[in-house]
Amino acid sequence: MAQSSIEWTEMTWNPTTGCDKISAGCKFCYAEIMSKRLQAMGLEKYRDNFEVRIHEDALDTPYTWKNSKVVFVNSMSDLFHEDVPLDFIKKVFKVMNNNPQHVFQVLTKRAERLFELHTELRWSHNIWMGVSVENEKVKNRIDFLRNTNARVKFLSLEPLIGPLPNLNLNNIDWVIVGGESGHKPRPMDADWVIDIQEQCKKEDVAFFFKQWGGKNKKAAGRLLNGRTYDEMPEIELQRSV
Repeated sequence: MAQSSIEWTEMTWNPTTGCDKISAGCKFCYAEIMSKRLQAMGLEKYRDNFEVRIHEDALDTPYTWKNSKVVFVNSMSDLFHEDVPLDFIKKVFKVMNNNPQHVFQVLTKRAERLFELHTELRWSHNIWMGVSVENEKVKNRIDFLRNTNARVKFLSLEPLIGPLPNLNLNNIDWVIVGGESGHKPRPMDADWVIDIQEQCKKEDVAFFFKQWGGKNKKAAGRLLNGRTYDEMPEIELQRSV
């Protein structure tokens, strides 16, 4: 568990670590870079660097939190990676089901496996399920998500590396948009962002603009149309199971 600087969450919880690249959005994976740093610092959890590993001991952690939290699950991995057994995914879901006072945000690029397994899992109201969509080539991930039993569904359009016109936002509750950061970030066109924001407004979907990104993401900021967009699904309504 760690406090997070990610704008749309409060903290992170990593019952699994490690992943591998499956699409263009993975090119400059921040989790892979961070994993190398944590390994160099001698953290036991990252001794195998970015190999997929499950951490049974981490399952107890949410039971120790005293106040309600908004939690990004597996910021350093993908819960629906093919190397994470269904049995362990069920254990993670049981922890989330047992802690309805917290909101758990789960994000995957492996939407096909999510859909394959979704009926095996208990989707309490406090579990927000999302898929990452960086460009048109992987837009089908949205359809897999849409057809799951998740109560709250969201899209992370980050890093946005291409336009996403004509999104089907039916049964989608929340959209996050962000540009790529790092040493060689791929540019994000402002028109892409404005178009997505307008689509969300039209469909009454909560819109969150995370960042412009770039080599200096702090300097680039997160203003769009002269303002910040911090919309989220209604948390209080989702905390009852």
